[in-house]
Amino acid sequence: MSAVCQVADATTGVVYVYASPVEVCPHLDWVLAASLGCRAKVRWSPQPMADGNMRATINWTGPVGTGSRLASALAAWPQVRFEVTEDPSEGVDGERFCHTPDLGLWRGTMSANGDTVIPEMRLKALIAARSNDLAEALHTELGTSWDDELEPFRAASDGAEVTWVTRRVG
Repeated sequence: MSAVCQVADATTGVVYVYASPVEVCPHLDWVLAASLGCRAKVRWSPQPMADGNMRATINWTGPVGTGSRLASALAAWPQVRFEVTEDPSEGVDGERFCHTPDLGLWRGTMSANGDTVIPEMRLKALIAARSNDLAEALHTELGTSWDDELEPFRAASDGAEVTWVTRRVG
């Protein structure tokens, strides 16, 4: 008996750089281009929530796993606040990565409607650990602290220019 496994080759996502020091922006252009395997001319605009910082939004298309590569590369710049999403595709869960200078990098699995999902086995492990504060552990798994810290920067990004980057797949 053989089974056919449908797994997507390509997916889409978004990189939100909410705040980056001006002097780091050219380095992030290079990091994004290297991670995406193509030229990325990012349109930066001032971040009103943090003087001397810039923001950018980059929509991308690429191979499954690109979101993880982007988040890992951007996390090498600890002073940058960012979020990377990778949309779910056939046979592959979506992902969301958030980074702040104070909290570091967080990763969560995303459902098709954008909700953060805590896998069954992870929930069982949290329960088995008999955490003194299960609610706190769940908030960590959901990335609540990262969302709280990034929310003012998200709101200040309304009207920012968007860069589209596509990498040929297949």
